[in-house]
Amino acid sequence: MGVVNVTPDSFSDGGRWYGAGAAIERGLELIGQGADIVDVGGESTRPGAQRIPADEELRRVKPVITELVKAGAVVSVDTMRAQVAAWAADAGVSLVNDVSGGLADPYMPRLVGKAGLPYVVMHWRGHSHDMHARAVYDDVVREVHDELAQRIDAVIAEGVDPSMIVLDPGLGFSKNPAARGPDAHNWQLLAGLREVAAIGGRDFPVLVGASRKRHLSRLFDQEGTEPRSFLGNDAATAAVTALAAAGGAWCVRVHEVPANADAVRVAAAYRAARRPGGA
Repeated sequence: MGVVNVTPDSFSDGGRWYGAGAAIERGLELIGQGADIVDVGGESTRPGAQRIPADEELRRVKPVITELVKAGAVVSVDTMRAQVAAWAADAGVSLVNDVSGGLADPYMPRLVGKAGLPYVVMHWRGHSHDMHARAVYDDVVREVHDELAQRIDAVIAEGVDPSMIVLDPGLGFSKNPAARGPDAHNWQLLAGLREVAAIGGRDFPVLVGASRKRHLSRLFDQEGTEPRSFLGNDAATAAVTALAAAGGAWCVRVHEVPANADAVRVAAAYRAARRPGGA
């Protein structure tokens, strides 16, 4: 899944694809590089981000989604709003990626259920402006699992087909970016993907979004030096992609496709070569 942020304030690209022309061109480039899905979002969810009005979010994504669908791309809409998802469903998107898991807009699950689209339900504890204050866990894998189980029950009750649900552990969202130790929430979740996904007797497909996030930089930051830039995390992102794919992830959400597509193929070959019952 290749990312197209139609925002002026994305943490990962600083607004490089803000504007319809640049975003459409980027989406087509990602498809040409091997992305299976293009994820288009018009609202930044970077740490500290403030919300924008729905009409501004729609203004940003409408021309981009329209042109990418017209070009034959498989498009996902990255939104927390049912109003935006409803327009995108009518425009021909193939998936709704809701980082709030239906918590930000109570009408979203019902809308997705009626549309019959696959629905990414992410683990979420609150909006970006204060999400770091919510990164408190005794056992992050167990608690994320249990909170996702609650969201699954809630969205199914609103009409979402359980076979259409994809889970996202929400790396970087209300998770401590520590590289090591008991608060290394993102790393613990990556290591526990299978446990997170096994809910109610079903193994749900998992989307992993680790690309360029701060917990990758923390592995390499040294005291007294400037933190590594987000763009400097692309090689580490590809390594995480390989680990996630080898661990059974359904999809990875990334900003740069070629190295990550290679990583997925490496992981697929590795999984195919493992002996039954092997580690």
